[in-house]
Amino acid sequence: MTDNKIFEQLHSKDNTYKNLYDGEWVESNTKELIEIKSPIDGTVVGKIQAMNKEEVNKAIKNSKEAQKLWAEVPLNRRADILYRAADILEDNAERLAEILTLEIAKDKKSSISEILRTADYIRFTADSAKQLEGETIPGDSFPGTTRNKISFVTRVPLGVVLAISPFNYPINLSASKIAPALVVGNSAVIKPPTQGSISTLYLAEVFNRAGLPKGVLNTITGKGSDIGDYCVTHEDIDFINFTGSTEVGRHISSISVMKPLLLELGGKDAAIVLEDANIDKAVDNIVSGAYSYSGQRCTAVKRILVMESIADELVEKLKVKVRALKTGDPRKEGVVITPLINSKAADFVMELIKDAKDKGGKLITGGNREENTIYPTLFDNVTLDMRLAWEEPFGPVLPIIRVKSIEEAIDIANRSTYGLQGAVFTENIDKAFYIANKLEVGTVQVNNKPERGPDHFPFLGVKSSGMGTQGIRYSIEAMSRLKAIVLNLNNAE
Repeated sequence: MTDNKIFEQLHSKDNTYKNLYDGEWVESNTKELIEIKSPIDGTVVGKIQAMNKEEVNKAIKNSKEAQKLWAEVPLNRRADILYRAADILEDNAERLAEILTLEIAKDKKSSISEILRTADYIRFTADSAKQLEGETIPGDSFPGTTRNKISFVTRVPLGVVLAISPFNYPINLSASKIAPALVVGNSAVIKPPTQGSISTLYLAEVFNRAGLPKGVLNTITGKGSDIGDYCVTHEDIDFINFTGSTEVGRHISSISVMKPLLLELGGKDAAIVLEDANIDKAVDNIVSGAYSYSGQRCTAVKRILVMESIADELVEKLKVKVRALKTGDPRKEGVVITPLINSKAADFVMELIKDAKDKGGKLITGGNREENTIYPTLFDNVTLDMRLAWEEPFGPVLPIIRVKSIEEAIDIANRSTYGLQGAVFTENIDKAFYIANKLEVGTVQVNNKPERGPDHFPFLGVKSSGMGTQGIRYSIEAMSRLKAIVLNLNNAE
């Protein structure tokens, strides 16, 4: 059952949230606070602490010491803690979903879904870790080597993992970094986004309540401009797992010398619709993929490349579906289009809309704004000189680009600097595989919208969309390393 009292220690009476340090919730010495205002109506959800570099250093050093003992804890006991965390998370799903909705304006249905999916992710992580096995390699399997050598190969933790999560999935994308790191024996320091910090702090208490030893998980909140570079270049950080913008990802990569990275960055996912596609199925997937959570997803459908012969039919059916999307307060049932995370995000989307209008794009529906809410927008006849054809809006606006051939669609898709996912809608399996093999992306969906899951599938991007591979087993492997012990049975010649 939900027990709100388990979260009381996270904040003081004036709703100032503390940070988890060495198993306790503590206040910063700086006394500098950042107000977190709801994108819904501007009300203050709470205040977080702007930690300074000295406090960040103290947290990382604490995690470094805690990791040494945590690495000695048997895998089955580490897994048990993850199972308990998943149960606590699931038991408190309603409460945490309320926080998510208030803090990042995610609709109620999606907020609940994020919590439950995260609980499943944590459980499957524990299951997967127990299935990872080492191997023994006999020496005489290589030419010229005698039988007196055997290599015992196991996986060992890297040390301290710095997890930097984004605003749009603060619980799921924090847990997808923390759980694989912990289960293999690392400690973790989580740096949440400013907007999304409160939700992430609740998640940290879930792990803390599950029985993590002190210091194995610490949190740090504050301004990225003040502590961001310090965190990623800290000598005691052994691995960086970041989800966010391509711009910030590139910066982290450039300054984090000799530190292994896992970067999940931006995307410009294209949905290619061929003449033989099931149009109704394509429309349902495209609308869901483009507009859920107001398009604030890295895997959102961000452009349609449709064959000219079926474009009119597709546009008409899309128009009906898009106009039916419910816009407004995410706390109300059925609302899909909610306020964007802040005014800067809304301003950027409106820039792209204006540019498309000015250059002759045909506005099918939407295009208007009410404060930070952008009404679901659909453009037809988008040309390649428009910013909307290439830039990631991270908002509820979708461009339709008409093409004359499969090769033209592939060419336009691949000209993007991004390479996260793509989608192909066709009833011809040969054409589906032909296009899939040609697209320069991490994943191609056939007759489905781009999406992150299922979470045990590999998830990756190429070009400006990221570095490294996620997915439960792949994340565990990324945040551990192989270690070989060679047994020399007989050194006699």
